[in-house]
Amino acid sequence: MTNKRERVRQELLADDRLVEAVVDAVHARVPAYTALDGSRFPEVRAIAAWANDRLLDHWVTDGAIDAADLRRFRGIAAARAADGRPLQAVLRAYRVAAAVLADEVAARAPQLSAKDAFALAQLLLTAMDTLSEEMTAAYAATSERLTGDRDRSLQLLLDDLIAGRHASLGALSARASRLGVQLPERYCLLVAEPVGGRALDGGSTDISLTTSTSLLAALDGGGTRGTSLATTHGSRAVLLLPAAYADAVPDVLRRHAWRGCVISGETLDRVAVAHRLAAGALDTAPPHAHHVDRVLTDADAHVLALLAGHPVVSPDQIGRIVLGPLVDRAQRHLLEALTAYIDTGSANAAARELHLHPQSVRYRLRRVRDITSRDPQDPWQRLTLDIARTIVLGGRGG
Repeated sequence: MTNKRERVRQELLADDRLVEAVVDAVHARVPAYTALDGSRFPEVRAIAAWANDRLLDHWVTDGAIDAADLRRFRGIAAARAADGRPLQAVLRAYRVAAAVLADEVAARAPQLSAKDAFALAQLLLTAMDTLSEEMTAAYAATSERLTGDRDRSLQLLLDDLIAGRHASLGALSARASRLGVQLPERYCLLVAEPVGGRALDGGSTDISLTTSTSLLAALDGGGTRGTSLATTHGSRAVLLLPAAYADAVPDVLRRHAWRGCVISGETLDRVAVAHRLAAGALDTAPPHAHHVDRVLTDADAHVLALLAGHPVVSPDQIGRIVLGPLVDRAQRHLLEALTAYIDTGSANAAARELHLHPQSVRYRLRRVRDITSRDPQDPWQRLTLDIARTIVLGGRGG
C-alpha cells in the first residue's frame, strides 16, 4: 500500500503541471487572487509546491500536519495579514488547492485502493481544519499588532509600496482602510534629503521617522495624515502625498534646507518605480541641477536615468515627459524656437536663423518655459530640454 502511494507521490511531484494546476485554479476561483499582479505568482507557486510536497509525504507515511508545518502556515497567515489579503480568501485558496490535489490523485485511482483514497481524504480534511484554526489565530494576532501600532503600521505600508511588496491595489486599499488611511488615486512621491547631509567620504547619516513625519506635517499643515504616508530610507525621507501637495514642496524644502525629487506621473501600483526614479535622480543629479526654489521632477529623473543607462521608459516617452505639449504639431513653432536658441546660444542669433524679430523669439521661449516648467536659460534645464528635443526631432527625422 505504502509503495503504491509513494509511486503516485513521485509521479505527481515530478509533474510540473500539478503546481500550475493549483495556481490556475486558485487564480480562477478566488477573486482576491484573480486580482494579484504577476509579481506575486512566484510566491504562490512556491507555497503550492511546498504544501503539495508536505501533504503527499504525510499521506505516504500515514502522518499528519506537524509543528514545523504549522509554523510555516502561521508565518504565511501573518504575511497575508500584513499585505492586506483577506483571510477568507486565503483559506478558500487552500481549499481549492486541496481539491485539485485530490483530483490529481483520483486520476491515478487504478494504482490505489479504497483505503488509500480514504486516507488522503481524511488527511486533507484534518489538515484543512487544523491549518484554518492556526492561520486564523496568527492572522488575527498580526492584524491586532499592526492596528495597535498605527504609526509603525503606516510606515510599513509605505515601506512595502516602495519595495513593490503588494498583492494588488484592492489589497492595498483594504490594508490602508483598516489603518484609517485612504491612499490617493493621484499622488506624488517625494524623496528628500538635508542639503549637505552627506558625509564627505560618501557615507550618510540615517534620519529618523520623526524627521520624516515632521516634514510631512509641514506639508499638510499638521493635518491628520488621512491620505499621506511617511517613512525613511537611510539618509532620506520618503513621503507619499496627494498630487495637489506637489506645489507646496519647494517652499517647505527651502525652509527646512532640504532638497528632493517629486515623482507624480506614475500610477499607484508603480510606487516602487517612482521611488527608484526619485532616489536615482538624487544619487546622480549634478549640483547645478538643484535650486532652492524648485525640486527635481519626473522629467529630471527620467533624463538622469537615461544618462545613467537605466531608463524606465523608452527615449521617445522621455522626450514627451520633458516637452509635454511641445511635441504636438500645433506647437512646432515653439519647438523650432527652442532648437534654434539651444543651437545658436542666444535669442538674437536664433532670431536671425528663424528670420524673426528677437522679441518674437523671446516670447516663444517664455511660452516654452510656461508649458514645460523649464527655463531654457538655466544650464541644467536647458540640458534636459536639449536631450528631449534631440530625441523628438531625431524620431521625426529632423
